Amino acid sequence: MLCKIKCPECSTDGTISLLETTYEGPYKCWKCRQLFAINLKNGAMQSCKPLSQEEVEKLQEIDALKKKFRKD
Repeated sequence: MLCKIKCPECSTDGTISLLETTYEGPYKCWKCRQLFAINLKNGAMQSCKPLSQEEVEKLQEIDALKKKFRKD
C-alpha cells in the first residue's frame, strides 16, 4: 500500500510503501531531508513531529532489541 505524505517543513508530496494500513515510526522527506516521527492509521496521517538524528538512532536501537527478543 502506498501512502501519500505531505512534508510539514517544505510541503513536498512524498510516499511511503507499507505492508499494513497502520505505521508508527520515522519518516524522512526526500526533498528537504527533515526527519519526522509519524503515525499513520488506515493510510491517513494521525500525527507528525520533527525528530533529531539522535532520536531516530534511539528508535532504531529499540526496534532492533524488540526484534532480537521477540518470540516467534
